[in-house]
Amino acid sequence: MSAVAQAIDLTPIIDRQKVGAFHIKLIIIAFLVVMADGYDIGAAAFAGPALIREWHVAPQALGGMFSAGLFAGFFGPLILGRISDRYGRRTAIFGGLLFFGLFTLASVLAQNLMTLMVLRFVAGIGIAGVLPITVALINEYAPRRVRATLFVLMFSGVTFGGGLPGLVAAKYMATYGWQILFWVGGIAPMLVAVLVYFLLPESIKFLSLRPERHPELVRNLAVMEPGLKLDPQSSFTIGGEENRAKFSYAAIFQRRLAWITPMFWLSNAINLMIFYFVNQWVPTILPESGTLAITAFQFAGTVGGLTIMRPLDKYGFIPVPILFLLAIPIVASIGLPGLPEGARIALVAAAGFCLLGLQFGNIASESNMYPTYIRSWGVGSCFAAGRVGSVIGPMVGGFLIAMKLPTEYLFYIAAIPLAIGFINAAILTPLYRAELEQPGG
Repeated sequence: MSAVAQAIDLTPIIDRQKVGAFHIKLIIIAFLVVMADGYDIGAAAFAGPALIREWHVAPQALGGMFSAGLFAGFFGPLILGRISDRYGRRTAIFGGLLFFGLFTLASVLAQNLMTLMVLRFVAGIGIAGVLPITVALINEYAPRRVRATLFVLMFSGVTFGGGLPGLVAAKYMATYGWQILFWVGGIAPMLVAVLVYFLLPESIKFLSLRPERHPELVRNLAVMEPGLKLDPQSSFTIGGEENRAKFSYAAIFQRRLAWITPMFWLSNAINLMIFYFVNQWVPTILPESGTLAITAFQFAGTVGGLTIMRPLDKYGFIPVPILFLLAIPIVASIGLPGLPEGARIALVAAAGFCLLGLQFGNIASESNMYPTYIRSWGVGSCFAAGRVGSVIGPMVGGFLIAMKLPTEYLFYIAAIPLAIGFINAAILTPLYRAELEQPGG
């Protein structure tokens, strides 16, 4: 195609692409980004037992430290999402990786729980902010027919990374102390940031909204589809979206999104409340099998995401209510007294399959809902709502543990919000389909 100035809709160009070397490179880099992110999210939980021994703190006191980084997640998507929608996905991802890598590394210097809590909060701003931006970038390059599939392949890095602290703890913590978890968690994202700077392309949809960056857009398109020649002076549009660059916080509540956005928030909050309750407290309340169980929890979650990726592309939001329904009896059974260790580990792994599968399903679906000019903010707001749940989960867990409730009661209580999540997701499913089929509302 010759370079001629014209009006060009980017959507069919993106959707006609076959998955090839360009997409594979993109997914690998994004996988490494979210793997570093997932590692840092989970590292604090595995440091918990060592901190109790070394600093002589009560187990329930760890709840604040667990929740500090998660609470920062309420601010991270808002701050970095705004930066991303204004200055670019690549810039925000690069800066976010350096930011949370630096403050995670600083955690090795902490001498008390309060200092570590503050450092986890500051690092958590970057940790939480990077995820939705990476999701937005992958969404904007993915052909619609395989969008959820590519997203799940990329986002499985979170669950893979979340399982790595258990392996690091098991192999190295006895020799190097709990600090080794944060040495790895600080250095890894800085190394990945170098790859991002040199290899990660900016979103072509983002570039299309800024005429001054159209030369960069044309270069990226030529890399994605060799032989495609376009004039930078052309006007570029995004089919089915409002083609404007002006950011608006309120746009995530326009038309059907006025219902869909809050329901996505609730789905994320419930899912991550129970996810982080299990992820953060099982190593402490089930010490005989907790470390191995949580490693299985994370890796089974990856399997859960891979299992639902094609159904998400084919059937939309339907896998989400199904996983909520399955999670109810599984989570309720984890604390049953007298269970063999193998059976308990299997239940925790099954919970990971459901809860992390839910996270995959929620985020993959949310990234389809928002137009490009607010995508990072829209997806980020859902992450932020999820972080509210992720803060509540460990804190309520600490409160219940302080009440000295029997272990089985902790998991019975955890199953109750999942029933609410199922009802919410069942109602949301037809609304999601209607919005996806008619994006203009």
